[in-house]
Amino acid sequence: MKTCLWALISIQILFFSHIKMCSYVKSHVVGEFLACIVVGLLCLNVVQSRDFDCRKEQIQYSAINCRKHTALLTDFGGIGDGKTLNTAVFKAAIANLSSVASDGGAQLVVPPGRWLTGSFDLTSHFTLYIHKDAVLLASQEESDYPLIDPLPSYGVGRDAPGKRFASLIFGTNLTDVVITGGNGTINGQGVTWWKKFKAHQLKNTRPYLIEILYSDQVQISYLTLINSPSWHVHPTYCSNVIIENLTIIAPIDSPNTDGINPDSCSNTRIRDSYVVSGDDCIAVKSGWDEYGIKFGMPTQHLSIRRFTCISPDSAVIALGSEMSGGIQDVRAEEIYAINSQSGVRIKTAPGRGAYVKDIFVRNFNMNTMKYVFWMTGAYGSHPDKGYDPKALPEITNINYRDMVGKNVTIVGDLSGIQNDPFTGICISNVTIELKSSIFLSEKKKKLPWNCTDIAGVSSRVTPKPCDLLPEKQVDCAFPADVLPIDLVELKTCLVGVGKV
Repeated sequence: MKTCLWALISIQILFFSHIKMCSYVKSHVVGEFLACIVVGLLCLNVVQSRDFDCRKEQIQYSAINCRKHTALLTDFGGIGDGKTLNTAVFKAAIANLSSVASDGGAQLVVPPGRWLTGSFDLTSHFTLYIHKDAVLLASQEESDYPLIDPLPSYGVGRDAPGKRFASLIFGTNLTDVVITGGNGTINGQGVTWWKKFKAHQLKNTRPYLIEILYSDQVQISYLTLINSPSWHVHPTYCSNVIIENLTIIAPIDSPNTDGINPDSCSNTRIRDSYVVSGDDCIAVKSGWDEYGIKFGMPTQHLSIRRFTCISPDSAVIALGSEMSGGIQDVRAEEIYAINSQSGVRIKTAPGRGAYVKDIFVRNFNMNTMKYVFWMTGAYGSHPDKGYDPKALPEITNINYRDMVGKNVTIVGDLSGIQNDPFTGICISNVTIELKSSIFLSEKKKKLPWNCTDIAGVSSRVTPKPCDLLPEKQVDCAFPADVLPIDLVELKTCLVGVGKV
């Protein structure tokens, strides 16, 4: 007789009767006896996942915390045939597992299969684990995404005024939440949304793939995310965020499919990830004009390391343009850019207010770029007419060092704001090979540097920078200290049991 889909039932089922738990039992005989008793009652004949057994697979993963309790989505009636809607199943499972948050927490395993679902909310002390052979399919029906209020730091929706659709995976006011897997896939099925957006058929802002709000200790890792209706990963108003080992892919002409957008977050690390996007691969944000100024929550203490990006029409790393809560202490290193519009881009405008300061970038390798350095003080989109044009941003202490690029059209296009120059710019040890002029028409040939309303220095930079960045023998700064989030070591966990 086949072993029960979710393996052995632990003794704890007596206390948590609504939660099916995978657990290890020392005695194989006792385990088989218990399995035989419950097999008729609890095993579900689920398409594509009936043979999955979390006891046998011995799946390990890394997480900020391991969980005492485990359940499979199929324990709550999930059907992974790619056609049956599982939104209610996800909601029931998470609601049920939330009851053990104070008793070691719980993990919900999405087994092999294709799991169609609309938006659902996570809970605290919880792990959503997506098996390597599992695919979450986002519903394409607007009715499967509740309408929620705009973010207070934005005031309005990004696509349209008024409410916005809740993200596929959503959570607010959480502590200790993990979304991870064995490189399982979350497919946003964004094509329908993109078509509606381009045709101006949407009355509300498109859903993101993952959005976590007002939360502490957040981990998103070891997943493949594809074709979000809009942004893929959007932690907002969060602290102690770990984003690692993500593969994010969307067509390069898809609208606003940013990869990772930390927004008004503190103490965040992004590691070992790869993004192909129709927009910025990473966009660091903190609110929009008067709403962001009033909310006043910066993104700060952000560490980015070992990151690869392809984005022909946008930036590898963008700071802004929604930066009205401030952006400070961003550290990026070991970055690889291929066929992208710009390496690092700072986007702001009168009305944004706040600041972008203490930015440190080093060890950046680029191939086939339009711009390496791009700063603009005239990124003029505004949420409404209520912004204050006298609210000028402060852009200062921007440091770039140890960078190389090949097949580049323009090295730097640095344009500050009249009477509000961008200051403290430092660029050192940078060597850029320009695209051969034989491949450019006379109309497209441009100077390698264009600088207005900026001030700073340069050292050992080729081609020679503009006069507003005079040569000075200096190594641009990069902090020697380590951010607290970089000291966090993940634990080794098992699907089915707690820490190894």
